[in-house]
Amino acid sequence: MTSMVVTDTGRFLISTDRSKLDVDMIHGFLTRSYWAEGIAREIVERSLKRSLCFGVYDGSQQIGFARVISDFATFAYVADVFILEPYRGRGLAKELIATIMEHPELQGLRRWSLATRDAHALYAAFGFRPLETPDRQMEICDPEVYLRSKRV
Repeated sequence: MTSMVVTDTGRFLISTDRSKLDVDMIHGFLTRSYWAEGIAREIVERSLKRSLCFGVYDGSQQIGFARVISDFATFAYVADVFILEPYRGRGLAKELIATIMEHPELQGLRRWSLATRDAHALYAAFGFRPLETPDRQMEICDPEVYLRSKRV
């Protein structure tokens, strides 16, 4: 689907190699996150298969993650970005976003999008800003879908 990208930041590695992804760690983080609370492992697995995934590694241990949903021609949505707590404050999220933005198959896109509750400054450093025309944007949002599906 896409070319593999590896960024060596010294001690840490950022890679799009799917075989390195620690699905247990990714699911464990996401199911406790504010944006995907209660998400089932099967949904995480399906989302990984249909996204361009970026893992952050300390040796063989995965310590961060992000994924991009894209048509690789006009649009990209950045999702599920995180660095595990013990590794925060080292600039790894910044390196991760830089690696994503520099990916060769994500160049020349007309629009990038993402949603965040608390990382506006991180994304602003890469040119992200609030919607210019929010009245032209629409969405269907069901923030409790994963929690509700667990009760069924």
